Amino acid sequence: MNRTTLALAFAGLLTGVALGFVALKGPSPSVDGQATVTGRPMVGGPFSLIDNTGKRVTDKDYLGRYMLVFFGYTNCPDICPAGLQVMSAALDKLGKRVDDVVPIFITLDPAQDTPEKMATYVKAFSPRLVGLTGSESEIAATAKAYRVYYQKVPDDKDPKSYTIDHSAIFYLMAKDGTLLAPIPHTNDVDQLAAALERALS
Repeated sequence: MNRTTLALAFAGLLTGVALGFVALKGPSPSVDGQATVTGRPMVGGPFSLIDNTGKRVTDKDYLGRYMLVFFGYTNCPDICPAGLQVMSAALDKLGKRVDDVVPIFITLDPAQDTPEKMATYVKAFSPRLVGLTGSESEIAATAKAYRVYYQKVPDDKDPKSYTIDHSAIFYLMAKDGTLLAPIPHTNDVDQLAAALERALS
């Protein structure tokens, strides 16, 4: 197992732990002496980014629709294109049942992923797919809100080159912008379609 694979496995573990222990809204009453946790995980939140048409958008632009959010970067060699292919195919399979779901790809490499590059990239997967980029600080804030782990890894042979290790999860966000369901990126098309149907029913 190479360093990148190990780092990605560790990233997935970190994300799982984060999603398990994020702060929850609401009280934690005691029932028969045992604590009961209620509420929703604090994942997601306000963001202000640039879409693949060059327009600045915020989370408010998507209120009233579901968001299916995936983080990655255009130079990602495997996980990102595979995840986006599965996402696009699952939505195509469900057809009109997911007309109010907006698939969104948020880059973790804003230095290279300009709106123009994002436009070309997302078009290869689906005309519905929205690509979002922004400044380093805007991306960092958005990744933090979604509990996304990512880290730049320099190339040992070329200091100017790098890859990005990152966690990979499909975030299905409700119409009010709160987390509806985190879905593992390892799902195939049928599994993701079924997970979306369950979450949206």
